Amino acid sequence: MPSDNPRLTVLPAGRTGPRDRPTLLLTGGSGVLGRALIDELAPDYDLLCLRRNTPLRDPRVRELQGDLVAPRLGLSPRAWHELALEVDVVLHSAAETNWRTPPEDITRTNVRGADNVLDLAARADAPLYLMSTAFVANTPTDEDRRRFPGAAAYLDSKSRAEQMTRDAGVPGVIVRPSVVMGDSSTGRIAGQQGLTKTIGSMILGQVPVLPGAPDARIDMVPQDYVAQAVGSLVRGGVGAGEYWLTAGRQAIDVREFADVCADVAVRHGLPRPQRPRLIPVEAVHRLLLPMLEGTALPVSVRRRLEHYAELLLVFQRTLPFDTSLGEPHCGTRPTRAGIRAALVRNAESWAEERSALLSRHRAAAAAPAEVAS
Repeated sequence: MPSDNPRLTVLPAGRTGPRDRPTLLLTGGSGVLGRALIDELAPDYDLLCLRRNTPLRDPRVRELQGDLVAPRLGLSPRAWHELALEVDVVLHSAAETNWRTPPEDITRTNVRGADNVLDLAARADAPLYLMSTAFVANTPTDEDRRRFPGAAAYLDSKSRAEQMTRDAGVPGVIVRPSVVMGDSSTGRIAGQQGLTKTIGSMILGQVPVLPGAPDARIDMVPQDYVAQAVGSLVRGGVGAGEYWLTAGRQAIDVREFADVCADVAVRHGLPRPQRPRLIPVEAVHRLLLPMLEGTALPVSVRRRLEHYAELLLVFQRTLPFDTSLGEPHCGTRPTRAGIRAALVRNAESWAEERSALLSRHRAAAAAPAEVAS
């Protein structure tokens, strides 16, 4: 997808008027990570958040209505010029992460969006911080692309956005978080995502099988770890480099993940779920997925199993990652105990927010015993 934005060689006229704090343009402020970034950066920056439709309604930010993939972000020429005069830092966190979206739309949003914010950064003479993903390290196979076109398009588009940032000729920092979970202290998260749904299904005992070896790891980091690292990079004036915000060798394995979810289920009065049967990754394409295509399982169950296969096939390769967490200007280095404790709090938060759902599952589990008596 060629760029529609030839890079500017003559910068706009200098900014006018004194300001108390630098202005940071944030895209994706309404997302899971965006909310945590607002919490982290609001004390030090005048936050200007680009949004298309849904208002953020956060008194700490100013909202700019626009369109990430439209020329000039959907702004008039005058507003575009004034934005370039005002902005000191660009933090691009918006992306299409729903793998059920048509692949061409995922590519358009993630590539065209990166191109537009790079153009703004060049015009504003501002550093760009690109939120990518650690899983660009995983190259989808031909079979992955056939079965999981959305996931493949997501990874490909993130890789292309990274290369555009390297080639743009502006100060650019690439930040690669792994799977982002909720807050390490409260467990809360702004919205549902793949990991949250998986935690819930594990607590409810709805995951009979998972792709992966017994010692396979799930690299996940709490949203506040990621936000603090990004905040340190921005405040430190780091203008170049590539940073891996991952658990690395501290990532917990699939068995421990399942045990944490089972413990939470028991604490909330549910039967202890059995550990999922682990299927070697190489057998997933050969056995599990073809079996699902021809099975009489309910559609909801089949889709759930396909979803887990998609997540784990993408997220288990090339582990453990390196991690930059704990390096200068890059947050706090995670520990295995800290990651596990954060997972416990995330699972507890999921259960506490769904008391009615858990009550129904407790009643269903108790019903056979009541009939027998």
